[in-house]
Amino acid sequence: MARRQARFTAQDLADDPRLRDHSPDLWREELGQVQRKLLTSAVRCFAANGFHATTTRDIAEGVGLSPAALYVHFPSKELVLFEIIRVGHERVLSFVQDPAIMALEGSADRLRGIVSAYTIWHARHHVAARVCQIELNGLTAEHYEEILELRHRTNGFFRDAVARGVGDGSFADVDVKRVTRAMLSLSIDLVRWYRLDGPDSPEQLGDFYAELALKLVAK
Repeated sequence: MARRQARFTAQDLADDPRLRDHSPDLWREELGQVQRKLLTSAVRCFAANGFHATTTRDIAEGVGLSPAALYVHFPSKELVLFEIIRVGHERVLSFVQDPAIMALEGSADRLRGIVSAYTIWHARHHVAARVCQIELNGLTAEHYEEILELRHRTNGFFRDAVARGVGDGSFADVDVKRVTRAMLSLSIDLVRWYRLDGPDSPEQLGDFYAELALKLVAK
């Protein structure tokens, strides 16, 4: 979705079907209800208008609070963004490292499971995932480095899955780094256009992208 240049009310954002996903399920349980609602509002605002164009007033009004209310729960707007991006990266990495997927012995089956799970997660949480991918430049240098480490771990996990198949002869002798980047890009790119009310469910898209990934390594 292209960045909107006009300003929209909190109600506009809440009712926009393009901004509906399962992001409200992401937040840490130890956070209070108001904090979780603020994060959900921030996801919509950042996804629609970008981090820098979003004000603390926008975020607070999304949950019916005064502009100053956000600072009671988060010291800064940047820390709201950091919480969203950090949780998003941690959740998706945990999702693809599901024990059921890791228990798959065949390299092709395991790669299929990993790519499918990665795609499903990004589709289910496509609005939050858009913020995680596009608004990284809003982070402080320290917070960016922390997220970068999580991204390296995710990339390494995918590379290991591809290298495993190359090593045991299940896959062609491909350029592991380049192929891995292509697989990750497939799933990440959907955050620009995916809608939960569209023709493909997250699971259908996961199956489709998983098969595309296997074609990238087929002999």
